[in-house]
Amino acid sequence: MSDKPVLLIPRKLAADVLDRARATYNVILNDDDHVFDRDELIAACQNADAVLPCHSEHFNADVIAALPDRLKIIANHSVGVDHVDLAAAKARGIVVTNTPDVLSDATAEIAILCMLGAARRGSEGDRMVREGRWNFWSPAFMVGRQVTGRRFGVLGMGRVGQVTADRARGFGMEVHYHNRSRLSPDKEKGAIFHDSVESLLTVSDVLSLHCPTTPDTIGLINARTLDMLPDRAILVNTARGALVDEDALVAALQSGRLFAAGLDVFRTEPGGNPELAKLDNVFMLPHIGSATFETRDAMGFRALDNLDAFFDGGTPGDRLV
Repeated sequence: MSDKPVLLIPRKLAADVLDRARATYNVILNDDDHVFDRDELIAACQNADAVLPCHSEHFNADVIAALPDRLKIIANHSVGVDHVDLAAAKARGIVVTNTPDVLSDATAEIAILCMLGAARRGSEGDRMVREGRWNFWSPAFMVGRQVTGRRFGVLGMGRVGQVTADRARGFGMEVHYHNRSRLSPDKEKGAIFHDSVESLLTVSDVLSLHCPTTPDTIGLINARTLDMLPDRAILVNTARGALVDEDALVAALQSGRLFAAGLDVFRTEPGGNPELAKLDNVFMLPHIGSATFETRDAMGFRALDNLDAFFDGGTPGDRLV
């Protein structure tokens, strides 16, 4: 019998990532790539020394309590770890890692796509052409908002927020931000720091969300905070759907209080929100912020780097617990 550690990979990863994993580990795969329910996830982990999950696998306290003693590391194929109960993992002595840095560029690109798609009525125009309804033009036809020179608000100036701010500067936008702590001048790059969320909202012609999901940030964007934005502002969310009260967002979009929204994440995933889908002034994508060939490879390799370090007796570079 091979003495390689047994690694559970619950979702289909890039071919090169799987090839590398097989060279070092005895790999257990989920052949049809469906999302494991609670019982399936627990059962699949019973013969594993490690698991390399995505954000679709939920390791809550109940699941972690049912994991075998032999499972020593959860090496996430994601930056966000809101799907893992870190306190419960720590109590069980299970190491948890993530994959920072490698998806910042890809996610920033999607944030800018969402901004432009919302500002320039991308979804509405695409459907019009595809459905054969484009039979008219005038100077008043399909007029959107120009983002050049506008104020770009970043809520959460971490790695992705910083790269997105760099991309917004390319449009001549004035960058404002709120973060748990102020950045150093070399990272701030002239961006204007706000010491409260409320202060940031009042100047954000475009508000781009880049903060993690925590008890303090769930529903942070709601009827009260949306009303603080400048009239006919644009909301962009490529972080987590739980940050936004979607009922309040629908109301603000229907009333015209917000000009548009560009969304890559939703409270219900997969699926999205059918009420948002009814609105022309919403540009939507199916949570593909990191979905490039280059980034998927990099995420998988980063997760394997963490696993290799652990099983070689070292400390994974991206250890969270």
